[in-house]
Amino acid sequence: MGKLKSFLYRLRGEVSTEDLIKLGLTIGQNFRRNEHCIIDQSHCWLIEIGDNVTLAPRVHILAHDASMWYECAYTKIAPVHIGNNVFIGAGSIIMPGVSIGNNCIIGAGSVVTHDVDSGTVVAGNPAKKVKDYSDFIAKHKKHMENKPCFEEEYTLRNPNFSDSQKKEQKQVVKANKFGYVR
Repeated sequence: MGKLKSFLYRLRGEVSTEDLIKLGLTIGQNFRRNEHCIIDQSHCWLIEIGDNVTLAPRVHILAHDASMWYECAYTKIAPVHIGNNVFIGAGSIIMPGVSIGNNCIIGAGSVVTHDVDSGTVVAGNPAKKVKDYSDFIAKHKKHMENKPCFEEEYTLRNPNFSDSQKKEQKQVVKANKFGYVR
């Protein structure tokens, strides 16, 4: 990573993934970290993240809890494990000592205070099981048979994504209540 990108992270008050790895963070393949995510720099070596994990914007992963510092002069520390094929929704907080299994979805805004079993969708504060991962995926695959599905040219990843495409996508999605994009 270039010095400019590292500088931009620091301007936003974040530490780059590469710098966290140097400090001991463990991550697998295909890790995606969106903007304004906080991975506990002070104890990142206690955090393990598996393959195919996405952190949506503003996710916090904590491996320490300093709430008892003034009374006890110690901070609680605990490992965090995030399995493979996990999506953690925007604004979620993963607390110290939590283990998230494989094939899990953490709903946006969730506070995960307990372990999450593999194959589970959880949401809320505190996060609770909403449904099985396989049921969630099956439901959306069924919807995709009848709802609009847009390819990558209908995203900001396409440098030629036009205003007319945005307008078209908006109209089609609005008429169908929702749709999907690659």
